[in-house]
Amino acid sequence: MTAIITPQLSHLKALEAEAIHIFREVASELERPVLLFSGGKDSIVLLRLAEKAFRPGPIPFPLMHVDTGHNFDEVIEYRDRRAAELGVELIVASVQESIDSGRVREETGPRASRNRLQTITLLDAIGKHSFDAAFGGARRDEERARAKERIFSFRDDFGQWDPRRQRPELWDVYNGRIHRGEHVRVFPLSNWTELDVWEYIRAEELELPSIYFAHEREVFPRDGMLYAVSPYTELLQDEKTFVTSVRYRTVGDMSCTGAVRSHATSLDDVVNEIAATRITERGETRADDRASEAAMEDRKREGYF
Repeated sequence: MTAIITPQLSHLKALEAEAIHIFREVASELERPVLLFSGGKDSIVLLRLAEKAFRPGPIPFPLMHVDTGHNFDEVIEYRDRRAAELGVELIVASVQESIDSGRVREETGPRASRNRLQTITLLDAIGKHSFDAAFGGARRDEERARAKERIFSFRDDFGQWDPRRQRPELWDVYNGRIHRGEHVRVFPLSNWTELDVWEYIRAEELELPSIYFAHEREVFPRDGMLYAVSPYTELLQDEKTFVTSVRYRTVGDMSCTGAVRSHATSLDDVVNEIAATRITERGETRADDRASEAAMEDRKREGYF
């Protein structure tokens, strides 16, 4: 009697299949989705998954970046070029415009950051364009508040998140029913780890902004992190700059995103570094998450990513 051999999905292929299923569920259940695309590694993976979900047709929704105006030049160049290559509409929601219109007040001083200001800009843009779903690249391994998220994370008509009112998601069944004014944040990478993301990037041979690989950069130390010297960050009196080889594990506003010392110049090198580390990327390189034990959860309740 001949044995029947059932092919097994690899770990990455199983994650990919789940994410593609989520994209298609949103497209079938909701009317106006948008993909939050910053040019960072997680949103780059999201973009590839969206491509695969709807081939041979085009991606059926726009991309949107909440732009603080204090971003790394390499990332903005990549963002604009990639959207143009795919022929996908790119909406840029500007924090500077929110400041100019009086919607938010800019912080001042050496530790000032525009990162918190993104929340109002994001909610205003969702309301302006009547988006009812926003795909994001958050993963549960990033931070404790992220771990409380469902894949479909519901937001009320004020854009706020209540972890106690999230819906159950049994057997990969997602409930996209919302009332007018509400929307849902959707996280197809919820079950991925940072290592999964990097291994997928390697497997798919995805291009990344150059700052994800080791390069010489002028930096200064502050609070156990290395920050890039930029026009957007004011040095304290005793802070000294120097040039060293660094790379970035995550990208965001330059005022709160730290680099790590590294000589990893290839995808294989980066994968090996990530496999060996025991510190999460946000714990090591994002100052805004160090403000308090509940910093991320507080921001998420207000409508943050």
